[in-house]
Amino acid sequence: MRLTRCHVDLPLVPGRGLRLPGDAASHLTRVLRLREGDACVLFNGDGHDYPARLTAVDKRGAEAEVLSATPVDNESPLRITLVQGIARGEKMDLILQKATELGVAAIVPVNAERTEVKLDADRMAKRLVHWRSVVVAACEQSGRAVVPEVAAPVALAQLATQLAPGDMRLTLDPRGERALSELEHRDGGGITLAIGPEGGWSPRDRELLAQAGFAGLRLGPRILRTETAGLAAIAVLQSRFGDL
Repeated sequence: MRLTRCHVDLPLVPGRGLRLPGDAASHLTRVLRLREGDACVLFNGDGHDYPARLTAVDKRGAEAEVLSATPVDNESPLRITLVQGIARGEKMDLILQKATELGVAAIVPVNAERTEVKLDADRMAKRLVHWRSVVVAACEQSGRAVVPEVAAPVALAQLATQLAPGDMRLTLDPRGERALSELEHRDGGGITLAIGPEGGWSPRDRELLAQAGFAGLRLGPRILRTETAGLAAIAVLQSRFGDL
């Protein structure tokens, strides 16, 4: 029987009890209807699963005892950073969820010239909290015990300052100069993959990406939508250099 996994942003120590955060307690006891004595698995992003047991359930929440720590070794050997042009609503959620399932290590949302989502600082902060919750939920479902980082959105012009200097940098382009079969990847190096927003990269965006060291990658002759492009590219890169 598969045990329920639940993320808690707290230190977890075998043999110790803890009061579960409100969202975790609500999910386990109200949504999944677990009761005192029931088993679950907690994780906090440190690479371990922590089998646990609910020790108290009341109207105020729930408490659990951490029973043990189990290392989880299912992270991809290929570190992929997804640079994603911000998409609208459910499209962005889908991209984040599936990219997490496919094993990306980090996600950097970017504002490009043709980005259709325009948010003020307060709404963007709330959206960032939501995006991070989507990624956590995808880790709960997929069995990952390391939560990919979701960076605060940046303008494309400032992107280079957010990236690891040694990564291979690629952006999808049906007329790009590089084909998948021609790529050579050194062990231990990462790949940063840039995907445009719903309106695509503008000529100015492409200039900025080229200045930041991004090369065009051809996956085929067709133009893919933003919610398809990144996921397709992550899958083929994981197949060629990762663990798919």
